[in-house]
Amino acid sequence: MDRTNDLLIPARPLPGWSGTVMEIQAKAAGFDYLNFQVCRLAVGESQSGETGENELGMVVLGGRCSVSSSHGNWSEIGGRTNVFSGMPYALYLPPHSRFTVSAETNCDLAFCYSVAEENHPARLVTPAEVEVEIRGGGNATRQINHILKPEFPAHRLLLVEVYTPSGNWSSYPPHKHDVHNPPGEVDLEEIYYYRMDRPEGYAIQRVYTPDRRLDAALTVRDGDLVLVPEGYHPVVAAHGYNIYYLNVLAGSARSMAATDDPDYAWVRQNWSGKDKDSRVPLVTMAMET
Repeated sequence: MDRTNDLLIPARPLPGWSGTVMEIQAKAAGFDYLNFQVCRLAVGESQSGETGENELGMVVLGGRCSVSSSHGNWSEIGGRTNVFSGMPYALYLPPHSRFTVSAETNCDLAFCYSVAEENHPARLVTPAEVEVEIRGGGNATRQINHILKPEFPAHRLLLVEVYTPSGNWSSYPPHKHDVHNPPGEVDLEEIYYYRMDRPEGYAIQRVYTPDRRLDAALTVRDGDLVLVPEGYHPVVAAHGYNIYYLNVLAGSARSMAATDDPDYAWVRQNWSGKDKDSRVPLVTMAMET
């Protein structure tokens, strides 16, 4: 079954810099928990909001901003010009928070919301606190920036950034997390929000269930978003283009546990510490100094 039109959400073009370039509501997406928005603020602009019944992870994709909130104030958040020029800052806010974001430079911001019933302290996550993992091997090597890990004090929200070099595979072997069967697998909704290092770049993402009830192959471009409600969901970057995606997840447990497609799980046996792609990490702390 081809559900391309349901799963692939194209970027919203803007006539100028500022405005909303992506917005997904849980009900429209068929989700129970996740809401997502990407906004651009020109220098000097501000945006106010409330988290309501949601916890919020705000990821600075590019630029620098300040945030005042009912749980504290933070200034000089951010540093990288874009997602390919450095490591992330992120701000976590609990449910029932009021906030105002003020742009100190042109800002590119992702607002990642999940329905939550628990209250945890507001917290700024700095680049120095982001764990970098080099995962996979050969041309399935990629960089994972862990922002809100399962150990992070939050209710449901999980956030990671993934960098996949030109021509490489990611989310591979194909894995899924749509069944609550801990500790081996938990049921998670997931969003993939994409950026390319050149605007004409693209990636291919397949989303499929074991019975092929869902089987879609998606061509994803800069600023597009893919919904992953269930099934396996591998990605490959077009040759010549490095790709970035922000993973937003929430579900039945605070875990990233997943199971591989048994047809492809064997490829892990061919990876070793010696066959990592030398191009990763694609972004480091040193890029901002």
